[in-house]
Formats: sequence, C-alpha cells, structure tokens
Amino acid sequence: MEVKASETPFAELHADLHATGFFEGEDLSPEVAGAPGANDARPGFKKLSVAFPEDGARLAIVGLGKADDLSAERLRVAAALVAGEAGRRRATSVGWDLASLEPAGLEAGDAAAAVTEGLILGSYRFDRFRSADPDDPPPPALDRLVFGGASDEAALGPAINAARVAAEAQNHARDLQSLPANHATPTALAERASELAAAHDSLTAEILGRDEIAEKGMGGLVAVSQGSDEDPRLITLRHSGRGSGDVLGIVGKAVTFDSGGISIKPSAGMHEMKMDMSGGAAVIEAMGAIAELDIGLDVVAVVPSTENMPSGRSMRPGDIITQLNGKTVEINNTDAEGRLILADALTWCVREQGAARVVDLATLTGAALIALGSTYCALISNDDGFAATVEDVAKETGELAWRLPLHPDYKKLTTGTVADLTNAATKREAGTIYAGSFLEEFVDEKPWVHLDIAGTAWDSEREYAGNGPTGFGVRLLVALAKELSRA
Repeated sequence: MEVKASETPFAELHADLHATGFFEGEDLSPEVAGAPGANDARPGFKKLSVAFPEDGARLAIVGLGKADDLSAERLRVAAALVAGEAGRRRATSVGWDLASLEPAGLEAGDAAAAVTEGLILGSYRFDRFRSADPDDPPPPALDRLVFGGASDEAALGPAINAARVAAEAQNHARDLQSLPANHATPTALAERASELAAAHDSLTAEILGRDEIAEKGMGGLVAVSQGSDEDPRLITLRHSGRGSGDVLGIVGKAVTFDSGGISIKPSAGMHEMKMDMSGGAAVIEAMGAIAELDIGLDVVAVVPSTENMPSGRSMRPGDIITQLNGKTVEINNTDAEGRLILADALTWCVREQGAARVVDLATLTGAALIALGSTYCALISNDDGFAATVEDVAKETGELAWRLPLHPDYKKLTTGTVADLTNAATKREAGTIYAGSFLEEFVDEKPWVHLDIAGTAWDSEREYAGNGPTGFGVRLLVALAKELSRA
C-alpha cells in the first residue's frame, strides 16, 4: 500500500473515501454537519457513519470516544472500521483528516502510524483459492492512504513508513497461516525465508534438511519429523544491522500440520492445525521487516519446521530422545511436540548462533487459550528486566502479553521417570507454565522470554484482525528490535 502525508488540506484530497475522527464533546464542522448522512454520526468509540458532502465525496465519520481516552490501539481499531467501510464502498484509496486527531494530544507521527497499521491490517483478506464470480466480484484492494493537512510531511514520513512495513509483514504472516498444509510445507517456509534474504543485503539464510538436522544431533526435530514424508527444515535467518554487540535471538515454532502423531487429536477442528506454524510465520516475516527497516541491531532467527504425523516411523509414547544440548526426554505424549523442536532451536540459537538473549513464539498449549482467551498471550521468562521490556513493547503494539510465574516447584512437572525430562506431565495442571519451564532447560541461563500465542494467533476478534489468522507477534518483534537497538 502507498502511504504518505500531504500538506494538501483534507477537504481537497483526491481519494475514494475520506475519513475523519469525531470526539465526544465536539461538534462536526458546519460543512460536514449539514451534509446528508451527517445526522447519523455519533462520537462514541467505534461508531461509524457515512456522510455525503456537496462536493460528492464520501466521508466516513468514526467515533473516537473521549479525547483523553484515545490511544494508538484505539486508532488501530478505528482505522480498521474505516477499512471495512472502504471495502463495502469498493474504495481503493482513503484520505484521512490528520487534524481531527489533534484534540487527543498524541504525537502526529504516532497517530498516523497507528492509523496506517489499522487500515492495512483491517483491509486484509485471503481469497487465493476462490474462483472468480463475475456477478459478485470481491472488493478491489485498498492501495493508497494519504493524510491530509500535514504540517510537516518529512517528519511524518519515517513513522508511517515503518508502520506500513510492519503491518504489511504481519499480513504476509497471515498469508502463510492461511495456506493449507499441502502448500505451506516446511520446504515452502524455507523458500520464503530464502526469498526474503535474497531481497535484503543485510539478511542471510541458512537452511538445514533432514540429514543435516540428524547429523547436528537435534533429536527433538528428528523425532517429531520422522513420521512424515515431508522433510523437516531448520531455518536460520541473520540480520546484520550493527555488526557488533549483543545479538537478539528470536525463535518460532513452525509445525506446518499437527495431527498429534500417535497421540492423535480429535477430528473436530483438526483442519485448524495448519496454523501450528504461526510462531514461525511471525518470526520469518518479522525478520523481513527488520531488514527492510535496516534496524541497527544484529538479530538471528531460528525456525524449526516439520509436520507431526502418525505412521509406522512415528515417535511413540514411551520413546526416549536426546536433544541437541544432550538432555534426554521421555515422550509421554506425541502431541506435546512443539516443545521438542523448540528445545533444539533454542539451543541452536544460543550456542551455535551466539544469541545473548532470546524470545520464542509458539502456539504451544491449549491451556494458554483457556487461561487468557484471545486478548493476551502468555509470557514466561527467567529475567525480570527482559520480561518487562517485552511487556512494554507488547502494550505499545497492541499484541498484549500477560506474565505467568516461573517457580522452581514447576520443575517437578517436567522431571522424567527414567530420563532427564518428560515432554508431558502426568498431572493436568499448570500446562502453559510447565511447558515454559521445560523450554527454560535449553536456553543456557541466557535472558529468555517465551510467548505462548495459542490463544492469539487466530480468531482474536480484534477489529483489525477479525476471525482467522492474526499474524500476532510480527509488529511486537519489530518494535522489540527497534527498542533494543537504542541501547
């Protein structure tokens, strides 16, 4: 999408749909108040109506509530509502009244960035596999956003460009999530990572296949993948943004289809398990955005990707495997596979790739959805300072994280009977926490944050995400890299 700021007065912008904010306690301007449809305008948050001024423009009036309550997140939601209206009106361009946001006191760049993100995310749709219907064509793509009445175009440029890059990367992650498992294979994810590396000088990709993974001693990834005919991939992307200093590691689980293996899942809803690669999708696309924005920080991403399928070659309950760091694990449930591949990836990230601190994203436990719903992801960490940084960034991007405790007592749930660890406790308690506690065993005491995104990766019902894939975590990771680059 083309996004720009213009000194051109809002009323003179050339756009298919104009949009303005409306706060409680304010009156519409005289030229708008008398337009057909303006009487329907309401200032309450998320109230949207359309007026038709005399010049023939279509004006979306979006309620923003009280000016004191306005935040970047509220603007993302409001912009998503406008994106929906643009689709209904078959508009391909939106002109936004920047001056209408001034009563809230937000920095113009922050406000414009939030609107940019909300509009791009809110206009997302996935129709790659739908046949064209000439009698009912889909709405055209929204391809231009212009902010009118900008007092300083150059000052707004970096903020809205960064917002555009991050939001478009999030939509690319949603594309990967939406693809069925016969298209989004581990090989396809590796090809996407290589494509991004080829497009950016600062980004390099290293892809390991089945034989190389086994030779390295990644027993978790070997065990999970051995039941499938699809070859696994260990994807490593490295962004050289600084050339020195601490390296940020990000790890994303990418099980491209999770049947549960021998401990097979119920058939109802199993088709959704194509999205068990959501953490990996977010990490891959975040790295593309980090490179495009040329963020001044060295970042390494590791994405273990495989299917988890039942066959005569599959790992079995009762098997014992050896992970990359040498620890042994009893397989008590083959459907607790994500932690096995993440364990190897985390070790690879901190030991072989030199990450000084690491964040991992994974659709790891259904318990996270039960505990927190789709509003917050679960956050578990061994480092208070790093956890606080991630929480603050998550709040800024609207990808909220709620910290859960990591107490030594939970280690009892991860202790094996005849091996060092077990991948599934016999007690049905603290499922999200002990999964995180398991992963802690593989970070070599480096500062680490685990984000369980099982409840937020899809069907969040947030206006700019809606039902379906959300791309959760992309903007969070980009913002985290920016924040750490300032240190």
